[in-house]
Amino acid sequence: MGLKEVLQSLIAMKQEEMPFKLLPRDQRLPVDSRKIITVPGVRRCGKSSLLMLAINELIDRGVEKNRILWLSFDDERIYDLKTKDLDTVIQAYMEMYPDIDISSVYMFFDEIQLVENWDLFILRLYKSYCKNIFISGSNSKMLSTELSSVLRGWPIEYEEFPLSFREFCDFTNVKANRFTESGRAKLLAAFKKYNSGSAFPQIVLEEDDSIRYKELQNYFNTMLFRDLVEHYNLSNSMVIRYLLKRVMLNLSKPTSVNAIYNDLKSQGLRISKESLYLIMDYACSIFLFFKVPKFSGSMIKETSSLSKYYLIDNGLRSAVLMPQSEDEGKLFENSVFLYLRRYLKTGEKIYYYKEKNECDFVIQSGNVISRLIQVTTELNGSNKNREIAGLLEASKYTGCDDLTIITLSQEDSIPDNGRLIKVIPAWKWMLER
Repeated sequence: MGLKEVLQSLIAMKQEEMPFKLLPRDQRLPVDSRKIITVPGVRRCGKSSLLMLAINELIDRGVEKNRILWLSFDDERIYDLKTKDLDTVIQAYMEMYPDIDISSVYMFFDEIQLVENWDLFILRLYKSYCKNIFISGSNSKMLSTELSSVLRGWPIEYEEFPLSFREFCDFTNVKANRFTESGRAKLLAAFKKYNSGSAFPQIVLEEDDSIRYKELQNYFNTMLFRDLVEHYNLSNSMVIRYLLKRVMLNLSKPTSVNAIYNDLKSQGLRISKESLYLIMDYACSIFLFFKVPKFSGSMIKETSSLSKYYLIDNGLRSAVLMPQSEDEGKLFENSVFLYLRRYLKTGEKIYYYKEKNECDFVIQSGNVISRLIQVTTELNGSNKNREIAGLLEASKYTGCDDLTIITLSQEDSIPDNGRLIKVIPAWKWMLER
């Protein structure tokens, strides 16, 4: 079977599956924007489902299945597709439906970043054939400089993540009235499960613990070998694995890549310090990690200070590392970060503050610090003064008076010189949006 016949078979089989049986997600894609809709995000987080939900909406609106072209470039039958083969995709579809005006077709391309120079194909497709284009990819750099500059704002990006806590409750059928004592207890129990496990949709729906564990290890290995080693043409996968595990181990703490370099050097493993920094940039580009710099108000100080790294999924960390006793606090802070990162507005950035005391998250909106957030599982006699001191020091340094402490279950308002420090449980905070 030739390439064109393979493509036609894949297109036809996907059309037969429509509409798709899927649970809804919080995010919804516009279906008639006539812009290129891009959906970046980590592997297995639900990008494909988001595209399929858009297809379901089109079918509900009366769009015929044969006017929808779906192609996943992660399919092993076309995994080695080259740039020159992309034209064959359109030829294959037009031969299937010669009477359909190509400009009226809705085109969905999943994991398209796997094909080199895909952006030039999409650019030409959009300018010459079709305005209804939806693409997904597991790389934050998928929206290339050329595509975004030439199209001048036509692409719109909808970054997807593993499940939010609200979505987790929907997927696990947690229904509770948060205004009752029993409902709050139920939501707290659900959040503890969410915080200690994985939020990847298929993992949440899997009931067998051993299968969940193996699947998460498979996710990590796919990111390591396919998204990092193969995609960026890297070598020495053993060193890369060691680097990623070390950063996971140091989750939520300032991380010294230089210290990791020295450890590798002492073990006789040769790799340049610059290569380690580059690999971490790549790991962030595939959404495995998110880098949070220290807030200083000075670009020079910011770039010379140690950054923190947060991980895309708590369950992934537990599957790769042996769980340890102090993990709950790290995972809790990671969950709070992921919530903040998920709903980050245009122009907002996340930092951490650390001088005499520390504040976990500093949210900058434009040139203004809009929020300061401290994270602790519990405020108690041994840490209350320290947590508040970190907030107040950061408040004095930044001029921000919006102060919040996120806990597991406590709720309170702490007055301070005419201000109120809000103390709120994470489950409530995450459901209020």
